Amino acid sequence: MHEADAAAKQMGLSRSRLFALAIGDFLKRQQHEKMLHQLNAVYASGMDAGEKRLVNAMKVKFRRTIKDRW
Repeated sequence: MHEADAAAKQMGLSRSRLFALAIGDFLKRQQHEKMLHQLNAVYASGMDAGEKRLVNAMKVKFRRTIKDRW
């Protein structure tokens, strides 16, 4: 508590405001971590055949674009 009081004082905040900001930051990080876990779960199974064709077509087009510019 002493460190929190000192940090709040240094930042010009009340202790309760410091705690509110810290909790808000913590919850935001938790939300981002949850979203990352969900995305990892979605992409863990890999791409289906349609997605692979699309990615390959995009790679071919990208290579042509790069080749044309150089």
